[in-house]
Amino acid sequence: MRHSAFREICIFISGATPQVITETLCALGAGSPPVLPQEVYIITTEKGRKIAEDTLLVQGILRNLEEEYQLGPIPLNGRSFLVPRDAEDRPLSDIRNDADNARMGELITSLIQEKTDDPACRLHCSLAGGRKTMSFYLGAAMQMFARPWDRLYHVLVTPEFESSPEFFFKPRKARVLSCGGKRLDTRHAEITLTELPFIRLRDKLSLEDVRFRDLVAEGQKQIDIAVTLPELRVDLSGRTVKIGDKAIKLQPLQLMLYVAYLRHKLNRCRYPARPYCQGCTKCFPSLLELAGKTALEEMAKDYHMIAPAKVGDLLHNNSSGLPVETIRQGISKIKRTIGAALDDEALTAIYAITTSERKYADSRHGIRAEKGRIRIG
Repeated sequence: MRHSAFREICIFISGATPQVITETLCALGAGSPPVLPQEVYIITTEKGRKIAEDTLLVQGILRNLEEEYQLGPIPLNGRSFLVPRDAEDRPLSDIRNDADNARMGELITSLIQEKTDDPACRLHCSLAGGRKTMSFYLGAAMQMFARPWDRLYHVLVTPEFESSPEFFFKPRKARVLSCGGKRLDTRHAEITLTELPFIRLRDKLSLEDVRFRDLVAEGQKQIDIAVTLPELRVDLSGRTVKIGDKAIKLQPLQLMLYVAYLRHKLNRCRYPARPYCQGCTKCFPSLLELAGKTALEEMAKDYHMIAPAKVGDLLHNNSSGLPVETIRQGISKIKRTIGAALDDEALTAIYAITTSERKYADSRHGIRAEKGRIRIG
């Protein structure tokens, strides 16, 4: 009987001890309310797959669990096992080097990213099995992509039973197991499923890569920028610049100029491979670069969004391009407006148009905000 509005998906990390799978399924099924999975995935190596498939399916351990706790049917079959493949497209038998670890990380993160794109499902992820790096990858992937309703677990078993190859779940009727010359009564076994808290970054970051290292690098970059500078968003049709939570209205010509400087920063960066600007001003144009006819025609594309009825007048009245003095006056007015709205000299110096070189008409101006925090729409 289904007790959840979600489609429940269980994801396991497994190595040579598939007991963690049945122990977790048992604890979830015995919970209140019980969690009965509609999908099950086991991320492992080829060696781990053979062990788990033989133990859980061939030997019938999973069927025993279903019958004992009336959990069935648990949808575990050959397609449930996910094994990374090496450079020759062979399933990995074990994780022994950096390349193996990278492939395992990519498999785990891609699965979590794919499943969390479906709002109708809920993930129940167990990191109790497999190698420690596998558990790390699963926890990190959940941190990057999990929604508020997704869950991460670690399953704990009474120590004496952890090393017993015969213990897969606590039977309802007690039995005695043999382990290392000792006799263990299952009445004394306890399975504890611990839900692990973690920081959810899904709605705080924009991550699209599949490679784990790239995800980490991009996430770190976005966090570094986010904790230091507010985002700058431009709404062309609304004639608004939003810096953090401050909405600033600019006159049409001023907004056109401001966006022109932003586009220089975004499209003419001298060092596009660098993730941060960090005070670099190499993209700052001279006044003469913005004063020509070609530059005005390019700016007019944005002006068409800002004040569509006035584009013709703008081009007609400035047939040779904007006068340098008009640009200078626009820069001053923009700085005053942004400064008044932010009421912070340090932030104004970053988000207003400022000077990097003074050479009269050939002076260079630009905006020092981080390129990764600029959005124009």
